[in-house]
Amino acid sequence: MSSPAPSPAARLRAALPDWLNDPKVWRTEILGGLVVALALIPEAISFSIIAGVDPAVGLFASFTMAVTIAFVGGRRAMISAATGAVALVIAPLNREHGFGYLVAAVLLAGVFQIVLGVLGVAKLMRFVPRSVMVGFVNSLALLVFMAQVPEMRDVPWPVYPMIVAGLALMVFFPKVTTVIPAPLVSIVILTVITVAAGIAVPTVGDRGELPSSLPVPGLPDVPFTMDTLTTVAPYALAMALVGLMESLMTAKLVDDITDTHSSKTRESIGQGVANILTGFFGGMGGCAVIGQTMINVKVSGARTRLSTFLAGAFLMVLCIVFDPVVSDIPMAALVAVMIMVSVAAFDWHSIAPKTLRRMPAGETGVMVITVVFVLTTHNLAVGVVVGTVTAMVIFARRVAHLAEVTAVADPDGTSVVYRVTGELFFASSNDIVGRFDYSGDPDHVVIDLSSAHVWDASSVAALDAVETRYAQRGKTVEITGLNEPSARLHDKLSGELVGGH
Repeated sequence: MSSPAPSPAARLRAALPDWLNDPKVWRTEILGGLVVALALIPEAISFSIIAGVDPAVGLFASFTMAVTIAFVGGRRAMISAATGAVALVIAPLNREHGFGYLVAAVLLAGVFQIVLGVLGVAKLMRFVPRSVMVGFVNSLALLVFMAQVPEMRDVPWPVYPMIVAGLALMVFFPKVTTVIPAPLVSIVILTVITVAAGIAVPTVGDRGELPSSLPVPGLPDVPFTMDTLTTVAPYALAMALVGLMESLMTAKLVDDITDTHSSKTRESIGQGVANILTGFFGGMGGCAVIGQTMINVKVSGARTRLSTFLAGAFLMVLCIVFDPVVSDIPMAALVAVMIMVSVAAFDWHSIAPKTLRRMPAGETGVMVITVVFVLTTHNLAVGVVVGTVTAMVIFARRVAHLAEVTAVADPDGTSVVYRVTGELFFASSNDIVGRFDYSGDPDHVVIDLSSAHVWDASSVAALDAVETRYAQRGKTVEITGLNEPSARLHDKLSGELVGGH
């Protein structure tokens, strides 16, 4: 007897990912999204102030960025919203030309990000060394902590015990149960105590008025002329680069934390799509936010796109429907959450004495330089670029010393063989020119490159220079042992480079 055909509901459940049928995952994702939404509200308002726009603009941006990136992003569970880095980039444009130009810049930045994504800019992430990544994480943790310091200055004394109580709850509550995220428990308990006891402390409502309706789509109020484009383009490009840098670095960090892979190209294009939609809805744009991402992934344990979507959805629901309740949340509760995030995000192993003794000085130096530049400029992209360039310079100097030249004279004295080993590129090839005895060598010189690789035009020019110096003394040079790529480059450029002869 054949078994009955499965019902449509059963077929639907079978077609869905496993996590959609797991109530525990749903609980984690929903509560994680709620905690992130609560943490996004004061930050979005703060970034709006930095950009010089109404608080609603930053909140709308966080809403549209999170909801959109949940569908089009390449990294599951990563949170994108309004950010301080983007606010700093576009603030001068808003100040000098007005809000319409700011929105136009957000739209154009999205277009730039899509183009850069299609061109494969995400592949450049492979050139970011681990020491820069560690510096990025540590500077991020320090920036998150430093952003909380103003919230602890010139405030009523109850703020301090409330922060301590919030931290204690987040440390000890997980020992009781992990069913409900400790940050959410901390926020709820501190809010209830504040309201019930009538304690006068700064609240979310003190940061600005929350929006009372959903954003409405529309085009920016600017003249669509070449003058507008030339005014907006530099800011849009800067915003696109900063946003991609922060988003891709954050995605790589989440990859490491979750031991999973994400599509950086899809993330780059997704950031562009999210910014275009954000611009159409009058938002200030944004990118991935490390603090809220760490709350979602590391503290709450979220792993899917559902938490990202819900973070944006809950944000608008909290602002529009639960405005009176959200406005009463004490800032001390959110400060405690962000301090816990900064402590959890910092790579304490990287500064342990045992690690510092074993780590090469150059690696530690790159990490420190990355941190210093990020903290000095308050721009993660600047720190990452400077750190990466520094790491490349150190690597080039280290590899340059690996190129060696050894001479072996024939017994009859009619020729000499120079064996070159190592990598020949701009940093090492110039040194080899002085390794030959041009006056003392016999008339026939063989340069054996079978243990070397020619990487660039500088190396070809250096070999040409060696041949020229011997030719000036009436001696001939025979170059042997070139591997196929090196021979192809040498044949193409030899004798064609200015200064080679």
